[in-house]
Amino acid sequence: MPLDDNYLEKLKKRGEQGHVYKEFQDTGLMLADILRDREHKALYIKLAKEHDKQELLSIAKRVAENKDVKNKGAYFMRVLFDGAKDKK
Repeated sequence: MPLDDNYLEKLKKRGEQGHVYKEFQDTGLMLADILRDREHKALYIKLAKEHDKQELLSIAKRVAENKDVKNKGAYFMRVLFDGAKDKK
C-alpha cells in the first residue's frame, strides 16, 4: 500500500516545526532547572513560546538568587505577570 502524499507532507512539516519547538523546549527546561521546579516544566515551555527568552531567563535568575523566597516557581510567575501588566 503506497503512502499518501499528504501524509508525507505532514511528516515533513512536523519535522520542520520540531526544530522551532526545540528552542522553546530548551528554554523552558532551563527555567525549570534555574527555579528548581521540574514538576512544572510544561508550563515553562509554554511561557517560552509566549515571552522573550532573555526576559524570562533574567527574571528566573533574579528569583533564584533571592534566598527569602521558598516557592520560586510561584514567585517567578508573579514577577513575570506583574511586569507584563506594567508594560501595558
